[in-house]
This record gives sequence, structure tokens and C-alpha cells, in this order.
Amino acid sequence: MTVAPEPEAAPLPAALQRQEAVEAPAAKGPVELPGDWAGFQGWLRAHPDVPGSQWDARRVLPVGEAGAPLMLLTAWPEIDDQRDGELFAGPAGRLLDAMLRAIGLTRGDCYIASLAVTRPPGGRCDERDAAELDRLLWHHLRLARPGRLLLIGSDIVRMAAKLALPDARGRLLDINQDGGKVEAAAIAHPAMLLARPAQKAAAWDSLKLFNRGR
Repeated sequence: MTVAPEPEAAPLPAALQRQEAVEAPAAKGPVELPGDWAGFQGWLRAHPDVPGSQWDARRVLPVGEAGAPLMLLTAWPEIDDQRDGELFAGPAGRLLDAMLRAIGLTRGDCYIASLAVTRPPGGRCDERDAAELDRLLWHHLRLARPGRLLLIGSDIVRMAAKLALPDARGRLLDINQDGGKVEAAAIAHPAMLLARPAQKAAAWDSLKLFNRGR
């Protein structure tokens, strides 16, 4: 007697078939920040993992040297800065130059930097990016070793001084770094001062603080 072969079982639908587990990508640890000045500047210029470099192909880099008598620090480039490839470009830059002259300085006396080297969409970043930038902020200040610090714009004032700009105006701030302190003042960004001239008096009150003891 011939036994008919059993019919082959139909394959299971794809949704019911056993799937090999997909190995999750390893979580990236904190970005390694170069510990020397020259290495840090080169890293800002070209490294793909620089926090705040992801928003635009063109990076706007710091200008100046460590140990400058005054560091000018803003959160990120403005639209004009990103276009021209330098911080405080255009009319805002001309206003800043006039403000510096009023306290006896020029750009050449200063170290000029933005915390992020590109501008986030709409000038805002999310919490994860902000946390990476916070770590970069303190490392940057540690290497820059400025004599004094001018915080320019409400975003960097909030990040560095943990204050809203109106609460920081007109008084010297002590910014802690590595157990030491750097004397700082805060002003609105010159682009904002051009749009709202009534705020220029408050900026001047903050800048005058740097004339004390001279």
C-alpha cells in the first residue's frame, strides 16, 4: 500500500515568523573635549562631533587668543553671522565696535566666540543639545582664561549666569569656573539693541562696570 506524502505546511505569515533580534546601536558616551588650546581650536574647526555644529554646514569660529583681557561670548551665530562666516557681522557688529571703543577696547583686544559654532533653527535648541552645550561652555571658559567676560544675548546669560537678562543687567556677575571666578557683565545682543533702541541705556550701564578701577 502506497502512503501519500503529507502536504507541506504553508509558511507562517511574516508577522509570525521568528525574527532575529536586531542589536541596538551602542549608546554614545559624552564627546571627548580636547584639553589644550590649539587642539580645542582645531577640534571646533573640523570635528564632526562638536556640539552645536550640526545645524549648518558652515561653522562660525572663534577669533582671538586665550588669556585675552575680555572675552565676548554669545550663544550662537546670528543669521548675518552665519551668512558672512564671522561673529557680530553687519550693522550689529558696527554697533558692538562702537560699544567696545566706549570702554577703551577694540575687537583685537578680545577673544570673540559663540558657544555653538552654527545657528539652530529659529535660534532655539532642545534639552539634549542644551546639555551638551552646557558641558562645552565650561570647558571653553576653562581653556580661554579671559580676564573678564561679556555675555551677549539672553540665551548665553541664561546658560552661563543662570539668570534672565533683565536680572543680570547693570551688575557685575561672578561666573564660577574650576573653583575660581571670572568677572562678567551681560548685555542684549547688538542686533536686539538695533531693533529696540530703548535697551541701549541698559547695555551701557552694564558696560560701564568694566571701567571701574581703570
